[in-house]
Amino acid sequence: MTPEFLKQFKDSGELNSFMEDLYARAMEQMIEGELDGHLGYSKHSPEGVNSGNSRNGKTSKKVKTTMGEVELSVPRDRNSTFEPVLIPKRSRTVEGIEEIVISLYARGMSVRDIELQIRDIYGYTISDATISNITAKVQSHITEWQSRPLSSVYYVVWMDGIVFKVRHNGKVINKTIYLAVGLNSEGFKEVLGMWLGESESASFWMSVLTDLRARGVEDILITSTDNLKGFTEAIVSVFPQSITQICVVHQIRNAARFVVWKDKKQFAADLKPVYTAANRDLAWAALEVLEQTWGKKYPHAIRSWKANWNELSHFFDFPLEIRTLIYTTNIIENLNGKIRKYTKIKMSFPDDASVIKSVFLALREITRKWTMPIRNWNLVVNQFINIFGERCKI
Repeated sequence: MTPEFLKQFKDSGELNSFMEDLYARAMEQMIEGELDGHLGYSKHSPEGVNSGNSRNGKTSKKVKTTMGEVELSVPRDRNSTFEPVLIPKRSRTVEGIEEIVISLYARGMSVRDIELQIRDIYGYTISDATISNITAKVQSHITEWQSRPLSSVYYVVWMDGIVFKVRHNGKVINKTIYLAVGLNSEGFKEVLGMWLGESESASFWMSVLTDLRARGVEDILITSTDNLKGFTEAIVSVFPQSITQICVVHQIRNAARFVVWKDKKQFAADLKPVYTAANRDLAWAALEVLEQTWGKKYPHAIRSWKANWNELSHFFDFPLEIRTLIYTTNIIENLNGKIRKYTKIKMSFPDDASVIKSVFLALREITRKWTMPIRNWNLVVNQFINIFGERCKI
């Protein structure tokens, strides 16, 4: 706005009033345009004569918008079949406000905090019931998202669980949100779904994998998971060609559980040559040296590496760029960490639907930034094609 234009307003209140009125008139024009499209002709057009439907006056409606509460004149049609998209019937909020409410809820704010935030910023009160109704609409989006078709092939799928406290039958218990993130054939990360169950188990992961299959996934080239007992067998039973890589970082943590505190630093240093070796043979030789050094004192720590060696060492078969993608589940653990930031205000959830809604909204906020392929994708995709050939389905 030019200084000359602003001079006509006495103060900021008068300017705000003008902007609200301008916003309201613009919205009314958009709704008039919607009615034109619904009727099939513009106002005063001769095409409307004997068309079977026509304008039938207007009704006044107060709605809450990002500009504050405004009063609009909403046109009607004689057959009462016109339903504006911008402001649906029986709705008192414009989509912009609904998006703001949902975004604030996703960031862990309580209903009361959201109400105060809207009042402070936009100058009007939005009831707790309205906020609850807005967030409740998310459930239909969750159902649609969770059942959407998936790509036929994913180059890598990372799988892990995140635990929340949820009230169940009068008690607060731990429940797990199971998450699967896929690397698709265009190099983008994609959350394939989330599933709620009780304690993490291979049998539940079997149902997750079966769901992925039912939604169109025919092949997963490589999976990256923790070393949960039975997980590898579950994956191979549903996707028999998949290479199953156990997360090396998880394995390091699990082995460290058997080592006393004063030895942890030296044990970790002696273990490092195993997973940083140039190839599988050198890695196995480093593991043998580790066993000679620590095997008598910490046999369980060494045994866990040897017992899982086949699934732990698959990443040595790949070029460095693919190795860094699959040797750990850090991608999904980072995602879990960000979900925690969004949900940390809630010490526990009142029911299953509440935790699912909160995690879904957190995922929606987080994945908005997933707009670029993974680093060095042009190189990585060629490596996948050279190794897996037609299974890549480019």
